[in-house]
Order: sequence, then structure tokens, then C-alpha cells
Amino acid sequence: MTTAPAVHRPSWWGLLPFAAAVAAAALIGGLGVAGTAAEYQNLDQPSWAPPSWLFGPVWTILYAMIAVAGWLVWRRTGWNRALTVYAVQLVLNALWTPIFFGFGQYGLALVDIVAMWLLIGATIFLFRPISRAAAWLLVPYWAWVTFATALNAAIWSAN
Repeated sequence: MTTAPAVHRPSWWGLLPFAAAVAAAALIGGLGVAGTAAEYQNLDQPSWAPPSWLFGPVWTILYAMIAVAGWLVWRRTGWNRALTVYAVQLVLNALWTPIFFGFGQYGLALVDIVAMWLLIGATIFLFRPISRAAAWLLVPYWAWVTFATALNAAIWSAN
């Protein structure tokens, strides 16, 4: 399968809305975890749970990759169905942290993250024919969310 032909769109300015969207998701997540490091440490967790300090650096890198992936697809096609799926998974991403930490609803957070995981997979599938680079940029995000889903399930089960 070949990559879709490029459509001429202003290059770097088009990245700004994608950066703003992931920054909004990160901000919502950041507000949702402000002051929750102690809460996270006090949860019954599996032995393979990462320390709370690791999440910030990982998400910073992933959010940058998510923004670039969306921008690459938009540059080729404009707004399309793939970017709509991308946007919905990003909303689910933003909602997870307040559900998990703000409301302490670990089961509902698990439903959210499973739906997000499915939509990330769909986004990768839809991005691939448009931009393989964009699809590959989302693979580490999908892998991290796979891990986070298992962690969410383990915490929900233990607490």
C-alpha cells in the first residue's frame, strides 16, 4: 500500500492546533494528578508499577509524538475521518486522569482507557495509508497505553 500524495498546506503553522490540543489534554491530566503522588503511592499496586515521577517525562514525549502524528496526516488530507477518531481518543485521554485520580473511579477509568486503546489502534490503522510516519509515531503511545491499561486493571482489582 502506498502513502497518499501530499496536499500543500502551510507547514509549521498547522502544527499549532495539534500542539494546542495535546497540551490541553496534558493540562487536564496535569490538573487531575496535582498533589496525587502520595495517593498513587498508597494504592495497592502490582510490583511492576512504575514510580510516579516516570509518568511526566513519558507523557511529555508521547504528547509531542501524538501532535506531530496528527499534523502529518492533516498536511496530507486536511480534516478527515482518521483525524476525527484521533480527536476522540485524545478526549478519552484527557478524561482518564480526572476519572482515575480526581474521582477515584478505577473501574470507570478502566472502561475509558480500554476505549482509548481501541481508538488508538483504529487511528494507527487509519493513519497508515495516509502517512506511515504518523502511524509509527503513535505506536509507542499505544504500547504505553497497553501497559497503563494493565496497570489500571491491576489497581482496580487490588483496591
